[in-house]
Amino acid sequence: MSSDKKLHPETFAITSGRPISQAGASLNVDISLNSTFQAGSGLGYGRYGNDTWSALESAISEFEGGQTLVFSSGMAAISAVFSILPIGAPLVASNQGYSGVMTLLKGFHESGRLEVRFVDVTDNQAVISALKGAAMLWLESPTNPCLDVADLDTLISTAKKMNIGVAIDNTFATPLVQKPLEMGADIVMHSVTKFLAGHSDVLMGSLSVADPALHKRLEDARKFNGAIPGPFEAWLALRGMRTFVLRFEKAQTNAKYLVEQMKNDKRISRVRYPGFGAMVSFEIAGDALAAERVCDASSIITHATSLGGIESLWERRRRWEIESHVVPENLIRLSVGCENQEDLWADIESALQAI
Repeated sequence: MSSDKKLHPETFAITSGRPISQAGASLNVDISLNSTFQAGSGLGYGRYGNDTWSALESAISEFEGGQTLVFSSGMAAISAVFSILPIGAPLVASNQGYSGVMTLLKGFHESGRLEVRFVDVTDNQAVISALKGAAMLWLESPTNPCLDVADLDTLISTAKKMNIGVAIDNTFATPLVQKPLEMGADIVMHSVTKFLAGHSDVLMGSLSVADPALHKRLEDARKFNGAIPGPFEAWLALRGMRTFVLRFEKAQTNAKYLVEQMKNDKRISRVRYPGFGAMVSFEIAGDALAAERVCDASSIITHATSLGGIESLWERRRRWEIESHVVPENLIRLSVGCENQEDLWADIESALQAI
């Protein structure tokens, strides 16, 4: 289904990626379990394409625009982006972001694979200064886990005027909040595992691009590096996307309610929330051990890593050795789910007694 029909997101979340409508046709796309295709099919080989992937790619494209490729994980999608950069290419990235990406980029910088310039993404001047001679600007906004927000309009337009490629991790905001391709970005990345699929049962990533030539380069990176998704996972992710808008809107409403309660609780020293989305980070009035006790004390919110699922999850992010040292030791990242908001707050209040 084409986005030029100007349907609303909750409609095309349900209608996109469906089989052709005709008498007796299936309502849902089939799970295509094929590694081999007869000559003349156009697919050639199972690593080159799959009808179930294509259906999911169509659905994500309805949200982000351009053309979409799905990958075996978010990190696989990110690695494909970095793989097309020349050896030693300068890349500008946040000094505080998803720990997996930070670890990858630090390794690239130390080995000389890339020259990574780490910056505070909230400081426009610092970012723009670092862009001189760069090949790519890689941004998360909001950042993970401190929820810093970058001035995407200014930074994207400035980078493009300097002929620098721009890639945006849109996992936290989702296309319901911002559409980076429409702002001029070259690549939009999602950890589909999170809000798009939304049920904590699949690992998958995606890249959406506006330029067909760039799409071909990234498709070749997927094809020849082998970072392909399974058809079962693609089918599950597509099923999850049917309720994406409903889940996200409910979780965002819950998050805004919880933030207002947290602001008035003296056991919480700082609340980090950009005003949108379903991610909340907060610092407790205590040390790292106290934060761990809080996370262990909940009965509704699960103490676990990951985010974007229908259930609420939280954790002290610095429990991970690879987490950025910019992140406070007592910071708890909360992925707000779709439970009753009063039940969630009661659970948080009870857990805070562990301090």
